[in-house]
Amino acid sequence: MNAVEFEHVSKSYPVYAKPAGRLWELLTPGKRSFHRDFQALRDVSFSVRRGEVFCIVGENGSGKSTALQIIAGILQPSSGRVQVSGRVAALLELGAGFNHEFTGRDNVYLNGSIMGLSKAELDKRFADIEDFAEIGAFIDQPLKTYSSGMVVRLAFAVAIHLDPEILIVDEALAVGDTYFRNRCMRKIHEMRGRGVTIVFVSHSSADIQAIGDRVLWLQHGRAVALGDAGDVLPRYLAAMSDKEGHYVPPPAAPAKTVNSIPNIDSRHGNGRTEIFGVAVLNEYEEPVHLMMPGTRTVVRIAFKAKQAVSGLTAGFLMRNHLGIDFAETSTAREGKSLIAMHAGETCTVDFELDLPEFYPGAFSFSPWIAEAAQVCDWQICDWQICDWIDNAITVQMGRGESQVYGCLHIPCRIEIPDPALLETKLA
Repeated sequence: MNAVEFEHVSKSYPVYAKPAGRLWELLTPGKRSFHRDFQALRDVSFSVRRGEVFCIVGENGSGKSTALQIIAGILQPSSGRVQVSGRVAALLELGAGFNHEFTGRDNVYLNGSIMGLSKAELDKRFADIEDFAEIGAFIDQPLKTYSSGMVVRLAFAVAIHLDPEILIVDEALAVGDTYFRNRCMRKIHEMRGRGVTIVFVSHSSADIQAIGDRVLWLQHGRAVALGDAGDVLPRYLAAMSDKEGHYVPPPAAPAKTVNSIPNIDSRHGNGRTEIFGVAVLNEYEEPVHLMMPGTRTVVRIAFKAKQAVSGLTAGFLMRNHLGIDFAETSTAREGKSLIAMHAGETCTVDFELDLPEFYPGAFSFSPWIAEAAQVCDWQICDWQICDWIDNAITVQMGRGESQVYGCLHIPCRIEIPDPALLETKLA
């Protein structure tokens, strides 16, 4: 039996043009309608297998939160069938289910009681909840004195320590700090290993790649796609990039030409050469929206000389989703020299990358062109920046076959010597 089943589920809400419309409908039942129906969900069907991490993606207003609230039993569908098998703990809107006049301690016992736990059972678990939340003396202060991050800490601590069979998380972790989010993600991995079913809504594709098994893509209340995270998420990201105007279609002839810059956060340089195109491509010359570990990826930079220049080097800087400079390379660094260019000439440089296994997240590429003040070795040269573009293009890193903790997985070779030989050496 599946943990959650949706069969042709729809949910509609009455929307009134004026507040008085609701009153007129009450006074004249069945005679005239003063509202229109807003369809939050339209004929949505899916099932969540026991023990999997099921993620829901979509724009704001696509019906994600409505679906979670129906699973949690907060809302009832307007039509269709919903079946949920197992104890549900929900981490929905910030502070949902908490009384802000009560202390943190009181709210722990209140939520536990709603979940059917006795006071004795909650007494046994309270120390673990308090330790995980790490809010100190605020546990005995009213919730209205908490910051949003403290509310999330307490809510998550309560949800995971009530032994749920189904855990629902709706974007709540986005409020927490990085340290606490990492702890939460590790806890979700641990719960997943114990067979807890997790239904997860997030705008962070990195989190979905890190923990998701399957993804449901909702748009305007309808299911657009349902399948493995590695299949559905790239399609969703491509659609969002296309909608925002960030999508750079594969260029026509010649194949190696790129002539657009998807994004410019800031730009500086002396202007002697100018970047006019940057792209991240796969082996088929197609723009990449999701980089996968172990694949061949090309970072392409196209630039034009505004004046006669020589001693040029082209390169790029990678930043992670926290804005930290992650890696950098250049033609000079890799021992490649660029020829002198006359005014009006163009050049395209391809950096072919064999991607290691990074932690899933967003990585931006900042391309640059520099000119040497004089002939020199690249390590000790006085480079003058001609053109530098901050965060010209951003691409998501997908999840590989194994979990990655920290920044990246370092390939290594492991050898275990013969135990008998080891004893001989030690003797």
